[in-house]
Amino acid sequence: MADLSVDIGGLKLKNPVMTASGTCGFGPEMEPFIDPSDLGALVVKGTTLKNRDGNPYPRMAETPSGMLNSVGLQNKGIDYFKEFTYPRIKKYNTSVIINVNGSTVEDYVELTEIINDLDGIDAIELNISCPNVKMGGMVFGTHLPAAEKVIKAVRKVCKKSMMVKLSPNVTSITDFAKLAEAEGADSISLINTLLGMAVDAKTRKPVLSTVTGGLSGPAIKPVALRMVWQVAAAVKIPVIGIGGIMNATDAAEFMIAGATAVQVGTAMFIEPTAAVDIVKGLDKYLDDYGFDKATDLISTLDKQ
Repeated sequence: MADLSVDIGGLKLKNPVMTASGTCGFGPEMEPFIDPSDLGALVVKGTTLKNRDGNPYPRMAETPSGMLNSVGLQNKGIDYFKEFTYPRIKKYNTSVIINVNGSTVEDYVELTEIINDLDGIDAIELNISCPNVKMGGMVFGTHLPAAEKVIKAVRKVCKKSMMVKLSPNVTSITDFAKLAEAEGADSISLINTLLGMAVDAKTRKPVLSTVTGGLSGPAIKPVALRMVWQVAAAVKIPVIGIGGIMNATDAAEFMIAGATAVQVGTAMFIEPTAAVDIVKGLDKYLDDYGFDKATDLISTLDKQ
């Protein structure tokens, strides 16, 4: 067996495969299918200070080679998380990362300060890129001054490893990656969903209640792969690749392009064991191609 361990900004993972926030709940939801402890890290569903009901239904739609969602960060808030969810997931034998969301900079800061006191939570994923909320969300992820303000403020109070999740809905993804690095991010995850929409030709109405939503799945993989390659070449901190990763070959491609680790999302809707299957498949891939360590695969793209 190859050594699958990787290091993302001081956070050591047993393997490079994580769940993508918003696709696997908070962890216990996966227990009937997989042992979350087999993952490199569990990235839990987007969490906010207060309860969020999310967007009205319908808020998910299948598309060719992917899906659209406009769930809108539905969750019961950090107090509920602390009382009911945290006691269950802090015992997992893997890294646990909370995806942090807010409508204002102050929201992000207050939420981070609360998470600082939760032992067993190893990192935050600062989500400045959600396209499905009216306040905050994509505003922070697509406007450099706004992104700088929230990253700087959270970094000042964050006592844990800080991963910044980037939006693909920008002109230059590397500008945002360099900003995140300059403001103290320990790692960068990308991409969040691409902004898309679906139309019902029979009714001439939008399929989603919010008209637009976030596109994920294999359809966005080429865009995600390109952006990961660009960002990995532009920054020195670790990059976590997200976008259409369905199997171990996809994961290997992202690592070859420069990702230190990957997140698996939409694949879990199709096959709930997908993330663990990818861990096993990646181990076989490394053995088949003569790699002793997962880290030896990173940034090995041969452009000749």
